[in-house]
Amino acid sequence: MNIYVYMLRCSDGSYYVGLTRAGLEKRISEHQTGYFRGYTHSRLPIELVWFQEFQWLTDAIACERELKGWRREKKEALIRRDYDALKTLSHTAKTPHPSTSSG
Repeated sequence: MNIYVYMLRCSDGSYYVGLTRAGLEKRISEHQTGYFRGYTHSRLPIELVWFQEFQWLTDAIACERELKGWRREKKEALIRRDYDALKTLSHTAKTPHPSTSSG
């Protein structure tokens, strides 16, 4: 079974993260034509900027949920395949700001 997690850049510059088991090309076409009246429908055209194939649905769901929680700058680092920036952004997200730490 081909399961894909994908990221789209919408016409307003926002990002949409989704998952499909129906085939990536088919799902992107459905977004482009506005077949589903969801987030991307009012933000056409869209552009596929990243995807990853998974063997297991549970892994794909976990990836989709994780990506949906990422800040814009981290999504853009993934799109650029800038893995050093991803590492840095991951560490900074977990490190509390000095003014918020107790002490």
